[in-house]
Amino acid sequence: MRNLFLTLICLTVAGCAGDRSFTPTVPEAVEIGTPVRVFVATNRARDDRGMWSGDRSTGIDLLKTTVSVPPDHEPGTLNFGYDNPDPETEFTMADRDLYVGPAQFSAELRERLLRHPPNEREVTLFVHGYNATQAETVFRVAQIRYDLQLRGETVAFSWPSRGKPLSYGYDQDSMTLSRDALEQTLHYIEDAQPERILVVAHSMGSALVMEVLRQIDIARPGWPAQTLGGVVLMSPDMDVDVFRSVMTRLDGVPQPFMIMSSERDKALRVSSRLRGQEPADRLGSLSDLSRIEDLPVTLIDTTAYSKEAASSHLVAVTSPGMINILLAAQQLVRVFGDDPELIPYLLGADVSQGSDGRVVQFDPPPE
Repeated sequence: MRNLFLTLICLTVAGCAGDRSFTPTVPEAVEIGTPVRVFVATNRARDDRGMWSGDRSTGIDLLKTTVSVPPDHEPGTLNFGYDNPDPETEFTMADRDLYVGPAQFSAELRERLLRHPPNEREVTLFVHGYNATQAETVFRVAQIRYDLQLRGETVAFSWPSRGKPLSYGYDQDSMTLSRDALEQTLHYIEDAQPERILVVAHSMGSALVMEVLRQIDIARPGWPAQTLGGVVLMSPDMDVDVFRSVMTRLDGVPQPFMIMSSERDKALRVSSRLRGQEPADRLGSLSDLSRIEDLPVTLIDTTAYSKEAASSHLVAVTSPGMINILLAAQQLVRVFGDDPELIPYLLGADVSQGSDGRVVQFDPPPE
């Protein structure tokens, strides 16, 4: 058991950092790096310094941030310095603006969307996973937006993770507590009238998204499928049977619905051991389509790219090879339209078809 917890600590993104909840605002950073805008909704409580902590709040704070991406940034990497950032080499917080309420948040989000071409007025909502602080979440979303050249606007939903390696149980409870806050955030985004809402979740955040989709669907049958333009679960830390129970309860499944998995996901291996399960019982480690072949989902197997990724628990956006594939997919979408059936074939992927779902696999990157 001792080795298991040591492994858990080593798998964390920044387990050796000091105060992971604090990062200063450095306005001049945008003169050095590239500014990236990230809207934020959070039910974290604020501490005495005004920073959003791992404590829980009964309300939702809404803000707009600007992150400076360093000039030497390499795709898939995420370097930041917490309380002493270097804008030349590290992601740096350049601005934070707190909205007075949801009406102002939705209005500015709408105004920003209208600056984009009509076919790019979409919002990508990112939900983080276990062991993440507010600052780390915003930096990660900025990295994803920058590396993947996302269209439209990006919103980070930051739920009150402790940001501590041994607070897995606390984070699970906080995740469950955050269902109403995430649902409300989706409605705030809906009020901005985007052409498309894409929900992207990582790790434990995937379980939160599925809980909220089920919750909304009970109150407003069909809302997820009618309103969302797609769902992507990256390395979902979720039991396969629980996932099935939610999917079969929904009155329609948002499309496309993609699961990005890896059999070499070290964090999910630890998660499965903590539960007395096999790694294949976690959705993010799944490679066997038979478990979900009757569901309308696309399983993208990123195992071949895990060795070159900065994180085996987030291969999709920390592997340069996978980032290149996703960028190529975006270009194909612009040419051929958003057709989840066609794009993998155009990218040269190996596609295994189930009764309803399918598995997409790519050749490994060159050595």
